[in-house]
Amino acid sequence: VRNRMGFNNSGADEAARRLRELRSTVRGRSIVVGANIGKTKVVPLEDAVEDYRYSAAAVARWADYLVVNVSSPNTPGLRDLQNVESLRPILEAVREAGDAAAHRHVPLLVKIAPDLADADIDAVADLVTDMGLDGVVATNTTIDHDLGEGGLSGAPLLPRSLEVVRRLRARLGEGPTIIGVGGISSIMDAELMLDAGADLLQAYTAFIYNGPAWPGRINRALATMRRPR
Repeated sequence: VRNRMGFNNSGADEAARRLRELRSTVRGRSIVVGANIGKTKVVPLEDAVEDYRYSAAAVARWADYLVVNVSSPNTPGLRDLQNVESLRPILEAVREAGDAAAHRHVPLLVKIAPDLADADIDAVADLVTDMGLDGVVATNTTIDHDLGEGGLSGAPLLPRSLEVVRRLRARLGEGPTIIGVGGISSIMDAELMLDAGADLLQAYTAFIYNGPAWPGRINRALATMRRPR
């Protein structure tokens, strides 16, 4: 899938309203909800910290964890925020605002691009360790393709996503959580991602092509394959 949409949504306040409604139901209280926060397209980079802070404060109460997304290729300038000098104040602001709004510690992860150089991946991992963050989501879509504008997801992304997850796990050790995402379309792909060091998995493209029953099939197969014998 080639995604050129960006962050099309009604804003953090509306997201908070919908999450509040969800959490008011028995079903809504039983599921894990992660809130993925990105910079508003029209907000200049110099105001990014306050933009992320506002969104975190709005949704943190209703989320089980927060993700700072600085890796979408469709928001102008967003990937520039992956350098640690820009990223640290954003993460500090989100953690402070999220925990204060929720009156508890809300686990905080950062989502990175597959197109980062290895040295930059190491720098992000070191920042995660230094700040005591809860983990990393690896990876977003790639711009390393010749199909025009937008980020590419799906099978072509898997090899690099696996490389990034392996590198992160080696750098981070066993503490922080790694959510592996990028090109997972089969049980074997899921196994590869877990073996690379991911603790949890996410998927988008396979969900689109295979429908809402697909995650359940993957989970059941994983439970069978990884069951202690």
